[in-house]
Amino acid sequence: MSDLAAVVLAAGASRRLGQSKQWAVVGGETLLARAVRTAQHAGLAPVYVVMAQAEPAGALGQGVQMVVNHEASEGIASSVRAGVAACAEAEGVVLLTCDQPTVTAEHLRALTTARREVTASCYAGRRGVPAYFPRASFASLLALRGDSGARDLLQQARCLPLLLGELDVDTPEDLARAQAMFRSER
Repeated sequence: MSDLAAVVLAAGASRRLGQSKQWAVVGGETLLARAVRTAQHAGLAPVYVVMAQAEPAGALGQGVQMVVNHEASEGIASSVRAGVAACAEAEGVVLLTCDQPTVTAEHLRALTTARREVTASCYAGRRGVPAYFPRASFASLLALRGDSGARDLLQQARCLPLLLGELDVDTPEDLARAQAMFRSER
């Protein structure tokens, strides 16, 4: 087991996409399975998946722990709190979403190299997730409220470029772009 956990945020309602983005298929696997696999290949363990409702045993894969966010209607901050509370014993956590298919294991590993510093991903002129947070920042994560997530905590963070990080599957057009980009996989 690593001393660095991953929290995959997957409790969103996917309103703009019109279907559950967690189960949308890109490159032969669901977006959720892709995010979990990437976190595991980065050596992060355990991997926690935060969802709005419980899924059948085995649906998320081996070595994955599900966290049900009963407050998902509040927004992303409630998912961050639920995930961070689940991994409270870890030395640090990488927060990632299930809807950024261009994230690589190499990028996640690079985020964790400065173990004492909050480190964000940079794309499209802003800082965002995936992002690494050392244990010292857990109290700030647990204090988040609303639908803005950890955005404010990342404004002054160390930042690593994420190639094509702006591809965030929120709409049918985003999904089509991701599917075309990863068509040759598998």
